[in-house]
Amino acid sequence: MKINSFPYFIDSDTEILILGTMPGAMSLEKQEYYAHPRNHFWRILYTIFDALPIDVDFEDKKKFLKAHKIGLWDVLENCERKGSLDIHIKNQKENDFEVLLKEFPRITKIIFNGKQSHAFFYKIFGQIKGITYFVMPSTSPANTMSFENKLKIWSSCFE
Repeated sequence: MKINSFPYFIDSDTEILILGTMPGAMSLEKQEYYAHPRNHFWRILYTIFDALPIDVDFEDKKKFLKAHKIGLWDVLENCERKGSLDIHIKNQKENDFEVLLKEFPRITKIIFNGKQSHAFFYKIFGQIKGITYFVMPSTSPANTMSFENKLKIWSSCFE
């Protein structure tokens, strides 16, 4: 089944871009980034910025990201995938980051939410000059690393 990623959430003030691979089934269903209740993404970011509790409304979550100059997108524009796991991705097409980074020149840091998003990105775009990269453990519930360990590692991106 062919699936498509969401439009990016980036504006002219964005300095940090967090990239997933492709939204999971629940995110696609709800049309929201990181919608699965057991995904640690929002809990990690809200904890790092000492902003708990996590907003319930997705529009409020986007305001939170904007206030911290963080943007979201996915490495893939579309692909075929059964279920939500990246290992099942095939026939993928990557988003155009060369055009995106020219349009939003303030982005100087890219954080990959998981190794697979980095692998797809790096295969096509390599190392883009002027960008600092961080490859973080996936916040997905499929990654069984504890929340505390994920938080510690993710926190290093924001020091």
